[in-house]
Amino acid sequence: MSPQARRDDLIRAALDLFGSRAPELVTVDDIVGRAEVSRPLFYRYFANLRELQVEALRTVTDGLIDGLAGLEEGPPEVRLRAAVRGLIDVADHYRAGYIALLRSGSVIATSETDAAIDEVRNRAVALIVDALGVTEPSPLLSLTLRCWTAVVEGALLSWLQERTVPRESLDGWLVDQLTAMLGATAQHEPAGTTGVTAGS
Repeated sequence: MSPQARRDDLIRAALDLFGSRAPELVTVDDIVGRAEVSRPLFYRYFANLRELQVEALRTVTDGLIDGLAGLEEGPPEVRLRAAVRGLIDVADHYRAGYIALLRSGSVIATSETDAAIDEVRNRAVALIVDALGVTEPSPLLSLTLRCWTAVVEGALLSWLQERTVPRESLDGWLVDQLTAMLGATAQHEPAGTTGVTAGS
């Protein structure tokens, strides 16, 4: 196995374990046991456990960005629902890792993971602007979209932990939330401001 393949294998082992427990509860012994390698080999690829935790969580954020990238053709609502489904799929696949990334006070959070999360949020906003066909979003529209990304994050965190809403209705509900927020924003936009119109 090549060095990069071995490194990726250790990251996969960590992410597998994150599926059943919080990342801060996963030990080096847990990871080497899952990957079926020795502790010395682990330290050949990672200086310490925290370095692996950050790399594993970065894999989650990369997956979220990839999930946002797969836009379908069609009207904005269809494209946005596809993007939200992509987010739900990745968040569900990396459940514990996603929760660790966004949970307030997580011991795994670092400036690097915070920057990675911001990258996902910026990608989400850019995607929505593109889907809406807006070239120069107004300050109020930009604020609306960033507020909506917070709604999505909060909803996914609750859904992953409680599962009280059927998965098949989650994406439509979240896109309907955005539609309602855009309608409210359009009513408050100054005349002549570049943005969206009510009902977009």
